[in-house]
Amino acid sequence: MMAQYLALKAEAGAALLLFRMGDFYELFLQDAAIAAQTLDIALTHRGQHEGRPLPMCGVPVHSHEAYLARLVKSGHAVAIAEQVESPADAKKRGSKSVVNRAIVRVITPGTLTEERLLDGVRANWLLAAFPSANSIGLAWADISTGDFHLATIPAAALTDELARIAPAKLLWPENATPPCPATLQHPSRFDSRAAERTLTERFGVNTLDGFGAFERPALAAANALVAHLSDTARGTPIRLNPPQSQQIADTLIIDAATRRSLEITSGQGGGREGSLLASIDRTVTAAGARRLAEDLSTPLTDVARINGRLDCLQWLASDTPLRDMLRTTLRTAPDIARALGRIAAGRESPRDLAALRDGLSAAAALKVRLEAAAASGDPAALVSLITALAPPQSLLDRLSAALVASPPVKAADGNAIAEGFDPALDELRLLARDTRAAIASLEAALRAETGIATLKIRHNAVIGYHVEAATRTAEPLLGNPAFAHRQTLAGVMRFDTEALRSLGGRIAQAQAHSLAAEAAHLEELRQQAVAAAAGIAAVARALAALDRSAALADLAASEGWCRPMLTEGRDFAIHAGRHPVVEAARRKAGEAFVPNDCRLEDAARLWLVTGPNMGGKSTFLRQNALIAILAQSGSFVPAAQATIGIVDRLYSRVGASDSLAEGRSTFMVEMVETAAILNGATARSLLLLDEVGRGTATWDGLALAWSILEAIHDRVQARCLFASHYHELVALKPRLPHLALRTLRVREWNKDLVFLHEVSEGSAAGSLGLQVARLAGLPADVLARAAEILGKLETGSLGAAARNALSDLPLFSAAPASAPPADPLRARLEDIQPDSLTPRAALDLIYEIKELSRKPI
Repeated sequence: MMAQYLALKAEAGAALLLFRMGDFYELFLQDAAIAAQTLDIALTHRGQHEGRPLPMCGVPVHSHEAYLARLVKSGHAVAIAEQVESPADAKKRGSKSVVNRAIVRVITPGTLTEERLLDGVRANWLLAAFPSANSIGLAWADISTGDFHLATIPAAALTDELARIAPAKLLWPENATPPCPATLQHPSRFDSRAAERTLTERFGVNTLDGFGAFERPALAAANALVAHLSDTARGTPIRLNPPQSQQIADTLIIDAATRRSLEITSGQGGGREGSLLASIDRTVTAAGARRLAEDLSTPLTDVARINGRLDCLQWLASDTPLRDMLRTTLRTAPDIARALGRIAAGRESPRDLAALRDGLSAAAALKVRLEAAAASGDPAALVSLITALAPPQSLLDRLSAALVASPPVKAADGNAIAEGFDPALDELRLLARDTRAAIASLEAALRAETGIATLKIRHNAVIGYHVEAATRTAEPLLGNPAFAHRQTLAGVMRFDTEALRSLGGRIAQAQAHSLAAEAAHLEELRQQAVAAAAGIAAVARALAALDRSAALADLAASEGWCRPMLTEGRDFAIHAGRHPVVEAARRKAGEAFVPNDCRLEDAARLWLVTGPNMGGKSTFLRQNALIAILAQSGSFVPAAQATIGIVDRLYSRVGASDSLAEGRSTFMVEMVETAAILNGATARSLLLLDEVGRGTATWDGLALAWSILEAIHDRVQARCLFASHYHELVALKPRLPHLALRTLRVREWNKDLVFLHEVSEGSAAGSLGLQVARLAGLPADVLARAAEILGKLETGSLGAAARNALSDLPLFSAAPASAPPADPLRARLEDIQPDSLTPRAALDLIYEIKELSRKPI
């Protein structure tokens, strides 16, 4: 057996091998040690392997998915080795023959389809990337839904795209260095010509042109992705939708640092909590939640497409009864996209077929109601969604007729097919029920014959039907030739009779025939569903889009959000804007959120925002970025009014942390992110910079902030919110015509600060750092000492020198430099009176100067 295991382990490679042995999956050797530690189960040792005890552990087959989920979430690939023949068949080959086993599937984080292994509200992408000379081809797919995308991007955009897609697993050629942990593939797999052959054959077309324009790097990545799926599926069919081409120019570019800073789809802890997505998600289906997350991750730059989404929202927001009906119906719609993925892969349960039935039924009902409510002039995007809701009617009729209301989880449990669907199956079930009644009748007859009132007929998987009696009453049966003794257990004895064997055989036969008939019907339904996969997928997409639109419409109606106006210009006018996440948190605390305006017009496209710590500068910056993201995602926005010129790139340097693993300090991270902004931003971008330069010495930081502000104004010319505690930057206003000064208002009351969180014109008088420190609870003696030092700095020679230096525009002088060390040679030269020197004195002076030149300064 170990020889068989080792051969399969060699085939599995780095994947942990679950080796089927009866009712358990066993792991051996190093795999056992890894699994035992990950799963927190016992590691045992049995027998010998190469002269040492053999380490092993195991998990029950009936509950293996829970253990499998933990292994996959820990980043492990898992290979499943099943018994592919029965022990009886193995014995036919010889009494000592080992049951044949084979790897039937390799499970990785990017190839999950099981409901228990997936996060219902999050896509599960497998991504392949192929770096070429000047670009990188990407191909990513979620096999649980069939979604499949291709793109070719600039090499510099790879990190940003990885942050946007957030793949569960990355495939990368082994002859190149990956940007992050990846599964390395042989370079020969990245073959664009092979991809064309594979994909045209898979989708039954002569050319891929009908699906979009795909560049060679993207096709090369697609070939590696499909090859990996084939390897892990081990012959199981994997359903993919036709590939969709994504163009980076069609979407708002958000770099990885900005995504982290703004917490768009994930919070600081990596999960949804605290994110914009969690704050606004009112979807009622898992597919709708995934669609909302995708839209937030990939805002659009096409005004027409954005307005199409906004038209649907406005239509639903204006009709509360219709919206409520829509959301109520959607709650009954299962996740048919993922159910279809399991059905296509042959891993379905009867409940997945029932999910198709219920989801398609909900779509048909919604189509009727929405058509009744629709009128001429309704949004074109809505009309297309209503059209897409049409289910494959013949399949829906077949599923509705064939399946019971709530089928069992396993087909082997039976009773998945409704009564009346198949008269022959109904007869088999009736026979099984009749024979069960015969069991009860036989039990009563045996009690009367033997006089044992406690005699019972029982059944188990080992010995089948048998007569059971308590040991104290079963003695007479041992001498009765009609009863054959089978087992003696603690307190009971078990027997067999000819009549019971005959009856048990008839029951088993009826049950087997019944289950076989059901299995045939379920397989027929599966094949019909696979044949209608394209139509089902279209319905699934329409349901998800409707759920997303209805959820955002409900949010807009209840929270007072407005429809943004998108333009092709450089407008950015927000009236009474709010931060959706902070506003929700303050509402829970019983506090009100203070809205603020933001108008980045040409005459004031760059705002220098000053104010004290805790005044709300960072919140103000972030809220305007989130409003832009929401607007270009096709959502209403938290404001009274909003006009936004399309933003091509969004950069946010709000908050920073170190990256010790990469050897970067907080200041280094800040400078890297700022460099990306200055090098990548265009005049149509939106920039948010908060406290640039704070991570280094005061004068260095001020110099950097000053020059960066000038560069944004003069060279980049983007719309920008620039928050800073360097109040000296206010002096730039006279020479930067497009710079506007704004401050967060604050008042002092009884030596305490009152933060008004209101943005107003002008600049702050100071940072009020000591007052904020007092609010934070710094000890009184520390605050007193700080006040004393501050007073000296502001009134002393250092403070005067600093103020004088800053008056020397166009830029400013650095901090007062320390006096240079005395230079005797220079001093001597300055003392010389050339006209009074005699020739002899001049010669002596030359020797003196030569001697002075040898002395160090």
